[in-house]
Amino acid sequence: MSDAAPAYAELHCLSHFSFQRGASSARELITQAKALGYAALAVTDECSMAGIVRAHEAARELDFKLLVGTELRLEQGSKLVLLAADQPGYGAICQLITRARRRSVKGEYRAELADLEALGSGVLCLWCEALVDPDAATIAARLQCYFPQRLWIAIELHRDGDDAARVRALQALSAQTGLALVAAGDVHMHRRGRRALQDVLTAIRLGCTVATAGRRLFANGERCLRPRAELASLYPPACLAETLRIAERCRFDLRQLRYQYPRELVPAGVSAAAHLRALTLVGASSRWPHGMTAAVAAQIEHELALIAELHYERYFLTVHDIVRYARSQAILCQGRGSAANSAVCFALGITEVDPARGNLLFERFISRERNEPPDIDVDFEHERREQVIQYVYAKYGRERAALTATVICYRAKSALRDVGRALGLSLDQADSIARSLSGWDGLQDIDARLRERGFDPTVATIRRLLVLVRELIGCPRHLS
Repeated sequence: MSDAAPAYAELHCLSHFSFQRGASSARELITQAKALGYAALAVTDECSMAGIVRAHEAARELDFKLLVGTELRLEQGSKLVLLAADQPGYGAICQLITRARRRSVKGEYRAELADLEALGSGVLCLWCEALVDPDAATIAARLQCYFPQRLWIAIELHRDGDDAARVRALQALSAQTGLALVAAGDVHMHRRGRRALQDVLTAIRLGCTVATAGRRLFANGERCLRPRAELASLYPPACLAETLRIAERCRFDLRQLRYQYPRELVPAGVSAAAHLRALTLVGASSRWPHGMTAAVAAQIEHELALIAELHYERYFLTVHDIVRYARSQAILCQGRGSAANSAVCFALGITEVDPARGNLLFERFISRERNEPPDIDVDFEHERREQVIQYVYAKYGRERAALTATVICYRAKSALRDVGRALGLSLDQADSIARSLSGWDGLQDIDARLRERGFDPTVATIRRLLVLVRELIGCPRHLS
């Protein structure tokens, strides 16, 4: 890459956690951005933060600056990119995503222009597709009220034949509104070679075939991370320079986040450490009615000291409260995993493994070197699990409690079915190919299996199918 190429930060980029839109993983995007010499990359999946942890891990490994944000399509039609400048801004964006998702059915969202008022000074905004908004002047005025000195018009050029006219129109809108222009890519893939997969994902999302999708597909492969010299040939220099100023204002890093546990479990005037100790000793007197051995007492003291040092008392108290409720309702439950190494968990009734009967290693459970909260897994009988969930909602409030989602990723069978239909295979054909596979062997011996089902693996459509399926396996399909 020539040193003469201008510096650039990509501010609008979707990963494959924008389901059936993004065609590349966050790791692929960040790796490519670093290889191209970008100053930073914003991962802005649509109304979601689902992929941001993976993006954070990749950015840390590569020593690359990650910007955190989201893309939103408002009910009024406007398309925005919101970027977290600081931790309060990140929290505000997350709250907006939650509100928008809760208003709609699973898998969809509904965000209103008025929702932006509560975001605060820690959120920066890019106004995308400004020329599409029917009353741009009115929208600009509203957005300027919500984002004073924090609003830009995004200029996104993709060699579709209208770039020069678009630049002139956006420059006129900039002059009219007083808003600065900034370059952005509306990136959906890390390189142009993912164009075919992106087309297939679009067809899957729309429920049609690639052949019938028509203009709903992108006109070309320009929504990728492009070399900086190429960007310099497309965008005015000032628009590229503005990306760096925005990236510099984004100081938020996921490492700034800390767990905040419920406080109402601790009686007034008592510290969390003292309350946990009291509950542990009460439980210990029940677990060991004839008294603790010196080894067990020393183990409990060691654990309590480390829990207090790392400030995890309220975490243990929260889990204890949930287990206490379940047992009070005769709901079967039991802790498992590395928590079984803890004498405190045994005394609190969370686990059923007596540390006095085995040589358990507590540091498998909690370690100051890892500097992360322990993982206490508790199983509840499935017939009454909902009762426990409702208790948590009732005690802590629906604004403070949530269910975690499971990421469902493509495996060979689901990828074959979805890609097959997108390429025009009939439902019976796609299902026949998928059923030729065993549950976990992927595409092993796929040519022989195809021939057994009457398909010729050398036919162009089948070859294309297999190439795309291999790219899609492991990609997230939806949240469950």
